[in-house]
Amino acid sequence: MIKTFKNKGLATPTKLISSNTTERDGITMAITAKQNRNHCPPHPGEVIDDMLQDLDYSKSAIAKMLGISRQQLHAILAARKPVSPEVAARLGKLFGNGPGLWLRLQAAHDAWHAEREVDVSAIPSLKIAG
Repeated sequence: MIKTFKNKGLATPTKLISSNTTERDGITMAITAKQNRNHCPPHPGEVIDDMLQDLDYSKSAIAKMLGISRQQLHAILAARKPVSPEVAARLGKLFGNGPGLWLRLQAAHDAWHAEREVDVSAIPSLKIAG
């Protein structure tokens, strides 16, 4: 999804290409933000749900456009199901931002939970000789 918004104090508008990339004056810039390690990254379904609020389509219509069931879309929006690579490809096409964004969002969400839920205390850390 590309949104254009006017920056305060800047003469040219900026396009939001993805959640961490903008373009201004033909230059693409990455936005990096320091994440609070105690705050869970959003599930892709939360991001999709926010985006759908700006669109004039029903969730059923979006599911049909994506070629997935309405139930599957609702499960993703409710963060009960992950975004698979196949669904990420479909979302990337629908919103025009490619599958990578959706896969990175899902991976960040999953990794945050895994770091807190998986017991790794019995696993040693190897050091690479160098």
